[in-house]
Amino acid sequence: MLTGTHVVMIGGDARQLEIIRKLSALDAKISLVGFEQLNDGFIGASKQELPDIEWSTVDAILLPVGGMSNDGLIASVFSNQQLKLKAAYLNETPDHCTIYTGISTDRLEKLAAKAKCKIVLLMDRDDVAIYNSIPTAEGAVMLAIQHTDHTIHHAKVAVLGLGRIGMTIARTFHALGASVFVGAKETALLARAFELGVEPFPLTALKGTLKNIDLVINTIPAKIVTSDVLAELPQHAFVLDLASKPGGVDFAYAKKRGLKAMLVPGLPGMVAPKTAGKILANVLSDLLHEQTQS
Repeated sequence: MLTGTHVVMIGGDARQLEIIRKLSALDAKISLVGFEQLNDGFIGASKQELPDIEWSTVDAILLPVGGMSNDGLIASVFSNQQLKLKAAYLNETPDHCTIYTGISTDRLEKLAAKAKCKIVLLMDRDDVAIYNSIPTAEGAVMLAIQHTDHTIHHAKVAVLGLGRIGMTIARTFHALGASVFVGAKETALLARAFELGVEPFPLTALKGTLKNIDLVINTIPAKIVTSDVLAELPQHAFVLDLASKPGGVDFAYAKKRGLKAMLVPGLPGMVAPKTAGKILANVLSDLLHEQTQS
């Protein structure tokens, strides 16, 4: 149980609802900021404004998966207000107060460092990323069906990156009958692609490999799908970038060439917010238990 643990949740999307339900069931005290348009009532949760929170009692601050922007703003689908976490608030928190967020920014790092608050990046955790790879792969399949005029079966699909998400995507499209090509830098990952039964290729051969590809799925957060690479893609090819912003694709050139290309970070929250929320809720509850016991 988390009885007596004060958690401040600032902004977010539908995934936050599952986190609220989980923490509420564990008897945590939850202050909701940026949820004035939310009609659901949760036991132990109250809607508040940032200046009204008793920061000296706060044990944990939960930010959305997207975290805080470099201009200090925190997004919320349940509010029209501008949510801004100020240094003055953090300076009032106890020494053990921890900030949980999906990703971080320079601004958040500086704020936390000045207030001596620890930051835990949920999306850096293997368990979260692997669980999230399941709805991500399903979302990629959905978008591929919506934005192409051919079946996935027998389509030529290139997956760039064979990390925690890329591996699930490669396995999923392979199971659906696609001819899957996996691009990776490390020789160990190329060997793993071979073991999966797909066609491995080094990223240095990216330009030549994609010239006959129907669907490109990028998971690498670096500009690797350049104009030179896009210039050789078939006109019907669909480029799906799942990497964090700004992605790994030259979208300006793709648009100029008339290629269909999409940047879709945070796909789990779009296609399966309930499942994605439960994943985060389970991990967060474990982390908060560990924090209270340390």
